[in-house]
Amino acid sequence: METNTKPKHLKFFGIPKILPFLKNVRGQILMMVALAIVSSLVDITIPQFQRYALDTFVGQGTLATIIPFVVCYVAVILLAAVVNYISCAQATIVEMKVNRDLRQTGFQHLQTLSFSYFNQNSVGYIHARLMSDTGRIGGLVSWWLIDCTWRVSYLVGAVIVMLRMNARLALMVLTTVPVLVVLFAIFQKKLEDVNHEVREINSKITGNFNEGIMGAKTVKSLAIEEEMESRFTDETENMRRKSIRASRLRGLFAGTMNFASSVALAIVLWKGGYIALEELGTFSVFMSYAQGMMEPLRWLVDIVSDLITTQVNIQRFTDLLAVRSDVVDTPEVTEKYGDCFHPKKENWEPIKGDIEFKDVTFRYPDGEETVLENFSLKIPFGSHIAIVGETGAGKSTLVNLVCRFYEPTQGQLLIDGRDARERSQLWLHSAIGYVLQTPHLFSGSVRENLLMGNPNATQEQIWDAIRTVSADEVIAHLEKGLDTDVGEGGDLLSTGEKQLISFARAILADPRILILDEATASVDTMTEAKIQAAMEQVTKGRTCLMIAHRLSTVRNADLILVVKNGRIVEQGSHTQLLAQKGYYRELYTRQYEDEATAKILA
Repeated sequence: METNTKPKHLKFFGIPKILPFLKNVRGQILMMVALAIVSSLVDITIPQFQRYALDTFVGQGTLATIIPFVVCYVAVILLAAVVNYISCAQATIVEMKVNRDLRQTGFQHLQTLSFSYFNQNSVGYIHARLMSDTGRIGGLVSWWLIDCTWRVSYLVGAVIVMLRMNARLALMVLTTVPVLVVLFAIFQKKLEDVNHEVREINSKITGNFNEGIMGAKTVKSLAIEEEMESRFTDETENMRRKSIRASRLRGLFAGTMNFASSVALAIVLWKGGYIALEELGTFSVFMSYAQGMMEPLRWLVDIVSDLITTQVNIQRFTDLLAVRSDVVDTPEVTEKYGDCFHPKKENWEPIKGDIEFKDVTFRYPDGEETVLENFSLKIPFGSHIAIVGETGAGKSTLVNLVCRFYEPTQGQLLIDGRDARERSQLWLHSAIGYVLQTPHLFSGSVRENLLMGNPNATQEQIWDAIRTVSADEVIAHLEKGLDTDVGEGGDLLSTGEKQLISFARAILADPRILILDEATASVDTMTEAKIQAAMEQVTKGRTCLMIAHRLSTVRNADLILVVKNGRIVEQGSHTQLLAQKGYYRELYTRQYEDEATAKILA
């Protein structure tokens, strides 16, 4: 699990951690560095033209060399323009490529994580790491690198030239450097702390913003706009306070650094006055270099803060990559069966659909309470198993174990007589069709969503699946039929329409194991009737696990598991459980009375 703890101090601001992502842009980076050095040399050369002009054209009063002087000066200016253009283009390429690689790696890693990570971290929190943090890192290795190279090269070159021209005056200017180093050490830790706080608050704001958009209907239906606005305002107010504190620290740092750098310029003016009497060109060069050196020194103000902030970005992104899934295939399994990105389907054995819980004990990773304890159950292929209980009773636990979304804490889950951990997760998932209570469709057309169940399905197979779940009437009423756009998350369709399409998508995959997670709980009566009518045909020839809220839908199940407070308290057929006069009969009677009352009132 990823935590929000403050990162430890990293050498070189955490840059070594992102070096593996720079392999694909090594050529561009080397070109950027080389061009930046050339650009700094050009900028160091330009003051020498001023020196020559003052000493020759003004001091000696001759214009004999004016034409070659102008030609050389223009050539140097044009060279600077070309070099700057190419280096900026390379920096842009590097930034885009690094951002792409970081985000691809991060997104790919997210696909390998188990449900527990997504249960414990909000969408906004993850989004900030994958988009905002990677954007900062991309800027660091492109624009920061080119700036750093140019400024360091300029400083080194300017100091060498100044020492050769007048060592005593150059050393007096350089006396300010130790002061700057001390100031850097004082302000670094404070800036690091406050920038870390700002980034964490920004993650919370992103999360609240995301919740406000995704839950817009809920917000309006509950009339809690004011409360949501208040929460968002509190976070942004906290962000304002922390950002102001960070700005004040940066301002104090900037003012102190500017004062120290101005001292260097004052030294040049003070001592340079004596030189100016005899060497006007030399005095002009020193003035140019002293002023030119101030810009790189002032640059430290912003870059130190940016580096500290980016250090936090690097730490948070690498922390994301360091998170390991609770469910992981062993190296031996991966070697034989492949992983979710590189499957070795030629080694996959056919799945029949027998399921067995063998002395299974389970507790969720973030909890201490035992949900299952020494639970054993055989589910032969073709069985229809129903899991019932009140909301929040823990009905999904068994299904999560069957799907290997979680692993048993103790014991074994057997698929076709073998421990599920002896084969890859993708091997198992490819044989499972899952219909959720809250259906989710991806942006695109109905056809594109259906083909996610089976990319190679023919038109005939698509329509067979649609007719099987009685979704043909829904498709017929859509403006463009199968090519109708469903919108983000399928929001352009009704819940019932989305449920039927997701049902058809699951069937199109022809799974050996079919899981229906309260598939009719959130649909209207007519849609439920369609699903119920198709249920017998849909579940035929498959092992079916059905999580049910409405007990009237599970009467024909081969076995009903009754869950209460996270534990299986009863099991048997519908008739057997009613005869036991236990918890199941209590649930059934209560629900029957509620439905009868609703009909009478209607």
